[in-house]
Amino acid sequence: MIAFVFFLAAAAALVGALGVVLARNPVHSALFLVQTLVSVAVLFLLRDAELLAAVQVIVYASAIVVLFVFVIMLLGVDRAESMEDRIPYQRPAAFALGIVLLLEILVLAGHEWATGQHTARGVPLHGGGFGGNVERVARVLFTDFLWAFETTAVLLVIAVVGAVVLARRSGRRDGAPDDEVTA
Repeated sequence: MIAFVFFLAAAAALVGALGVVLARNPVHSALFLVQTLVSVAVLFLLRDAELLAAVQVIVYASAIVVLFVFVIMLLGVDRAESMEDRIPYQRPAAFALGIVLLLEILVLAGHEWATGQHTARGVPLHGGGFGGNVERVARVLFTDFLWAFETTAVLLVIAVVGAVVLARRSGRRDGAPDDEVTA
């Protein structure tokens, strides 16, 4: 069963990564990025890394992708892009570097760590149970570092409101009232 979930999550991550690169619509690319990040979170769960899986979903798949979509909407992606290469030989060089990277991954796959040690999988925590690390991090975050956590949240909300105000002003015609925004 674990092998089936692994191959399913790995295939979903690969399809999502290809979708990020190949999608023509940037919003679709962001959605494929969410698929990829959630699939990687499932792979983290299979390796007994609950904290990394939670951070992957909470921070990356939600907050960062929302930020990407927000920036995409602010930039306005209705302009056509030029397909000409400004730097000659850029694509062949990128292709060659990609092949070299793929060969390195294939050579290194299946070997031990650089230290010669095997990885530790399934080592129980002293607290035991699912999410021992998650519980510890949450306890510290919401007790010892609550003030920093709340301050960061307030600063992020202020940044979002400021970005919306700036986007609204840049879309206004000269002399138009505040409630009339051009599209």
